[in-house]
Amino acid sequence: MLLDVYKFFLNQPKYNKLIGNDYLFVEYKCPIDVEKFKLWTDTPFITYVISGKKDWTSVNKTYAITSGDALFVRKGVYNTKQYFEDDYCTILFFITEDFIRRFITKNEALIKQKKAEQANSLIFPIDVTTSLNSLFLSVFNYFSMGDKIPKDLVEIKFNELLFNIALNPSNNDLVCFFNSLKQVEKTNINDIMMKNFHFDLQLEDFARLCGRSLSSFKRDFKEHFNETPGKWLNNQRLDYAKTLLQNSTLNINEVCYESGFKNTSHFNSSFKQKFGYPPNQYRKMHLTP
Repeated sequence: MLLDVYKFFLNQPKYNKLIGNDYLFVEYKCPIDVEKFKLWTDTPFITYVISGKKDWTSVNKTYAITSGDALFVRKGVYNTKQYFEDDYCTILFFITEDFIRRFITKNEALIKQKKAEQANSLIFPIDVTTSLNSLFLSVFNYFSMGDKIPKDLVEIKFNELLFNIALNPSNNDLVCFFNSLKQVEKTNINDIMMKNFHFDLQLEDFARLCGRSLSSFKRDFKEHFNETPGKWLNNQRLDYAKTLLQNSTLNINEVCYESGFKNTSHFNSSFKQKFGYPPNQYRKMHLTP
């Protein structure tokens, strides 16, 4: 099961948080005793580590973060690995792409960028300077004020955070990503779907990842791929499963779930219908002698 991390924190009353129209601040002390965990988000966020250690993995690239480190995480699906030597505590700053667009557009003259090396990354390490570290920690004072704090003041703090990040040349790749949001108001459906089709998400979830209502998502999807989302997803997942059967040592159950199918019986029948043989037999036929 994939955890919808934005909705989880938004709806959980036990966490210290501040909620605005385009942002959500959360103080999170991780109670999870599971080493590996999978989550997804339709809202980008910054995670700043107060204590402990965690690994974030996206598209086979892993980022290890510990106390004092920060990452910017784009919307998408991620694997995390928990370490239990120290309690893990973090502040999460969820921020919509619209908020970032407004920030970049309003402050275009102040924010310079060089050519990006990794602007297409899903995760960006943030260079945490002394001043940025102080800004992160100052948020604790806001948590203690709760609903009494004016939302305009929280937005000022958020803009201050973004300024601190954007004016640091070490964060150039992230700034390039921020600027790319200004160029397009709608998320690229092809990019989102090709990166996430093999995850067990509902159509409503894919629509949220693409920044669209379900009806708009279905319409735009049909225009782009010339077939319905359900049919396209099934074909992509089956093709991906075929690749895993030919090139990995995963067992059939693992191939099934890694490809985005919910159960093996549906996977087996769908695979046989498309390729003529059930997965196990197909693998035996294509093993290198």
